[in-house]
Amino acid sequence: EGWRFKDAWVGAHTDAELIGASMYEVEPGNKQGPFHTHHANEEWAIVLRGEPTLRTHEGEQQLCQGDVVAFPRGKEGAHQIRNDTDAPVRVLMLSTLIAPDIVEYLDTGKIGARSVAGERIIFARPGPELEYWEDED
Repeated sequence: EGWRFKDAWVGAHTDAELIGASMYEVEPGNKQGPFHTHHANEEWAIVLRGEPTLRTHEGEQQLCQGDVVAFPRGKEGAHQIRNDTDAPVRVLMLSTLIAPDIVEYLDTGKIGARSVAGERIIFARPGPELEYWEDED
């Protein structure tokens, strides 16, 4: 619960190599995704319909139709889109497609990494720090 949305991977229907696009319709009381940031990719949100709530490292603000917000790489670009209204909202998310990428989920401490081919390398919470040469022959 809390994650009900419809999505359309718009960019998958093109031959684009450097820009991706996904449209999300977020149901009332739900979120488009967890609070996160990308360390290799920049994202944009374009509000197509409704008034979603945007959470960033600076706090929360309500967006409205036509608003465009950019999320730079790194912790400055951390974001989450939520629907606190009683009607569905639609948001088009644009992203650079730089790989590999590391995604950090700031509320839960999880880290995700994907390869150049888009394959999951790791999705975990960091444990004890290792020494660089540990277990290397």
